[in-house]
Amino acid sequence: MVPASHDWRLVPAAGVVWGAAFLGLLVHWAAAAAVGVVAVGVAATVIARARGGVYAAWPLLAAGVLAVVPVAERVRGAGGDPLRAMAAAEVDVVIRIEVAERPRPIRSAGYAGTPAGVRSVVIAARAVPTPAVPSGGVVVVFAPAERWGRLLPGQQATAQARLAPAPSGDLTVATVNVRGPPSDVDEPDAAQRIAGELRAGLRETAAAVLGPEAAGLLPALVVGDTDGLPPGVRADFDTAGMTHLLAVSGANLAIVGFFALFLLRLLRAGPWTASGGAAAAMVGFVVLAGPEPSVLRAAVMGVIGLLALALGREKSTLPALAVAVVGLVAVDPAMAVSFGFVLSVLATTGLVLIAPRWAVALQRRRVPPGIAEALAVPAAAHLVTAPVVAGMSGQVSLVAVVANLVAAPVVAPATVLGVVAALVVPVWSGAAEVLVAAAGPETEWLIAVADHAAAVPGAAVPWPDGWWGGLAAAVAACVLVLAVRLPRTRALVALGLVGALLVVIPVRVVLPGWPPDGWAAVFCDVGQGDGAVLATAEPGTVVVVDTGPEPGPLVECLDRLDVTRVAAVVLSHLHADHIGGLPAVLARWPPGAVVVGPGRQPGWAWDRVRDTAEGTPVVELTAGRRLAWPGLTIDVLHPKGGDAETEDADGSAINNASLVLLARTGAGRVLLTGDIELTAQADLVASGADLAAEVVKVPHHGSRFSDPAFMAAVRPRLAVVSVGARNRYGHPNPGTLAALARIGARTARTDAGGDVAVLPGPVVVSRGPP
Repeated sequence: MVPASHDWRLVPAAGVVWGAAFLGLLVHWAAAAAVGVVAVGVAATVIARARGGVYAAWPLLAAGVLAVVPVAERVRGAGGDPLRAMAAAEVDVVIRIEVAERPRPIRSAGYAGTPAGVRSVVIAARAVPTPAVPSGGVVVVFAPAERWGRLLPGQQATAQARLAPAPSGDLTVATVNVRGPPSDVDEPDAAQRIAGELRAGLRETAAAVLGPEAAGLLPALVVGDTDGLPPGVRADFDTAGMTHLLAVSGANLAIVGFFALFLLRLLRAGPWTASGGAAAAMVGFVVLAGPEPSVLRAAVMGVIGLLALALGREKSTLPALAVAVVGLVAVDPAMAVSFGFVLSVLATTGLVLIAPRWAVALQRRRVPPGIAEALAVPAAAHLVTAPVVAGMSGQVSLVAVVANLVAAPVVAPATVLGVVAALVVPVWSGAAEVLVAAAGPETEWLIAVADHAAAVPGAAVPWPDGWWGGLAAAVAACVLVLAVRLPRTRALVALGLVGALLVVIPVRVVLPGWPPDGWAAVFCDVGQGDGAVLATAEPGTVVVVDTGPEPGPLVECLDRLDVTRVAAVVLSHLHADHIGGLPAVLARWPPGAVVVGPGRQPGWAWDRVRDTAEGTPVVELTAGRRLAWPGLTIDVLHPKGGDAETEDADGSAINNASLVLLARTGAGRVLLTGDIELTAQADLVASGADLAAEVVKVPHHGSRFSDPAFMAAVRPRLAVVSVGARNRYGHPNPGTLAALARIGARTARTDAGGDVAVLPGPVVVSRGPP
């Protein structure tokens, strides 16, 4: 039987409320109000003329009103929250917060024998109004993991913290950087406590029964608990386009509810008993995942998906989905820009619109009904969530369709087995172990699929990340689908695909991509500043030396290099063009340590580094110290102990106190010189230190303060100038470049060639003009 047609009349209303919140948060609150006013105007016009479509106009009118109040009003209120002004001033406060969602761990690399681990957490929370902080706004909290990581949603705690500006694009009004343990912590409610115990029981049972990778994946697959998921597995899921499996969405609850319903029907339970059992199973899942906003949102979507899949009410489920979107966004406009919310809505849409048709098509090919629906559910969820996954991961997976089709048969069984295991572990640990063991082959299969898919050459191509990247991917997918469906354009699409096979793929195989294989060091194009990356023998693990003047360029460079861990961040000195990207690096790849020299000037910069590194060890090094990782050794040549600088008018003293590092890499010796000028260069030559290196990072962006005797002592075969295009300092100086040429050094510049990679030889490869 062909699935029933759908009632689309409430969809425009959902689009108005969602679109208003989306534009209000990403553009301006006035944009949300404008969307609402236009919707009210259109609806009023239709109603006044009383023509066909009047019944759809009333919901549109109501949606327009909701777009103005509360959506636009909430967004405007967040922009004017008093905590936002306090955060802009970066003041120290005593703040009381209420935890909204489970603390998420921030993993840190190891350093100097200290093992990698979790030293800090990030917590979505809300401020509790007090006389000192008169705000109830949404905040994001960065705190030490030791005691903050044990807090549960709904608990309140007081913290000594420094405020910082909030990220843009949602209702968050401040970033709260906590320095110590929580105080005045109240007790969690029973539901949250039970949820935490069940999740812990699942993690412990999985760790006892399964291998490390499968033990980390099972809780992620079941309840989105990625705390124990190895970074390599997560990276493979991103590349394979399987990230949606690691987030709690309506699909999780629909799978649980459907299987409960299916089993009860096999036992010949009546309609009311079967429906009640399915509802109970979904309530159990909510308890397991934790009744926090993201899970409750997914529960709403899961109920709708269950109606579509199990109760045969396809015609009414699309209006129900639209009403759910309107209600959820009106209550919390921030959901409009939440990747989790979008994944839930789109996954449920796939269950409503696509999965029933695919299940029927499979049954026509003699696939048993239960298996057909088990295959259709995850496959449909992947199809509609692919654009959002592209925006989340910053890449489009070319193997995602095949990978998800191959993975689909085991997603539902693994989810159900994991849920049941978590629910029974408190009362019967032996049964839970059996269930987890039964889920082991499924999780191992998913890991193998992701691993093999990610290993395919060209498995993923870069794509703009964030919301605009996701929208661009959605538009591209819609255009492609329409082109395939239209007879006149189908041939053009086929020719384009053939052209890609015959031209693009061979070119990608013949010409090396980025990064080039075997790179030992990369000097990132960070503009007028320094940002170097040194490879270790551990794939994906690097040491970063300086972070550029701003966050974006260095983060993009590290993403292009497929960095998964930063072992340490070394700051040669504290000028802004060397420390500007530090917060972004620490947020994305928490290092084992932040390494500095003895200098503490400028004072504001030292305060910024110290506050940013809260929870990460800050290590001071001077001449004679050595750092070592597999495949990489770094010796500190300068400055000597006690050579702290004093702040001066032109910054020369600060520059001359830069750390000078001699790195032994797979491409030979690389000398990193910070911004040292004539005085420090002469001191190094006079010290008799072995300065010889195949590669040198030219001091101070190639300024005129370059001592020929210093370069003669280094005798580099390759000199890299990290410099910004058309900078106001005249860097690099023509005289300095001429001096390098006279000693036979080849010169590479980031302003002319973009990122510069050094390979054994040494061979230099530039990514291309920026």
